[in-house]
Amino acid sequence: MGETEQGPKEAPVQPLLRVASLQQRIGRRAVLRNVSFEVFPGECFGIFGLAGSGKTALIHILAGVDRFTSGSVEILGHDIGKTEKFKQYTGLVTQKRSLFQDLTAGENLDFIAALKNAGREAIPPLVERLALEDYLKTPVSRLEAGVYQRLSLACALLNEPRLLLADELITGFDLNSRRLILDELAGYLERGGACVWSFSSMEFAGLMSRVGWLENGEITVYSPQAAGEKWNELERSSSPLSGEAHA
Repeated sequence: MGETEQGPKEAPVQPLLRVASLQQRIGRRAVLRNVSFEVFPGECFGIFGLAGSGKTALIHILAGVDRFTSGSVEILGHDIGKTEKFKQYTGLVTQKRSLFQDLTAGENLDFIAALKNAGREAIPPLVERLALEDYLKTPVSRLEAGVYQRLSLACALLNEPRLLLADELITGFDLNSRRLILDELAGYLERGGACVWSFSSMEFAGLMSRVGWLENGEITVYSPQAAGEKWNELERSSSPLSGEAHA
């Protein structure tokens, strides 16, 4: 029998983010219990749950802002409990206003680019794609919510992060800002980035690759369709529930 030639096997795709048995306790209260999931390049992994489920706490842990009690988090192989090297590969968009309020939009971009050791050449393309040209000289404190969030996203992407962490990326913004943000996110994912996005309106589930549903501090991973079906069942069985749940 003749031998058949086989090409080299492709290496399996490695996750950008690996969370294993993560737990967080505040006093006697367990905020997160045994949370485990992985996120791969090109994925938008959604975190959904009812009020107080721990979505924001989880995003803050992944960003290195909050501590956790036990378990492990690895970003590009870096254990975030042992090193801060992972921060050069991440970008964060927070739910609350976290930019420098006494600076203009342009000054924020310049200053944050310097903090992230990102070249100033990264600024103009983001300004153009997120339509921020008319706001560069406007104090951040005077920006409308949608424009502010576009600026926050631009700042988060200045260092071309491999992993974008977003807490409530879109909440009641004008349609133009929503479109610009979603277009930028789509391009980011196409370039191989990954996103973890906490959201409180099930209308966004269809934008996710998978949905991690937080309940009683534990996470269950669903397809977007299955998450929507579960939410519809909850709405039917519990009339006081509405289509949004804020954490």
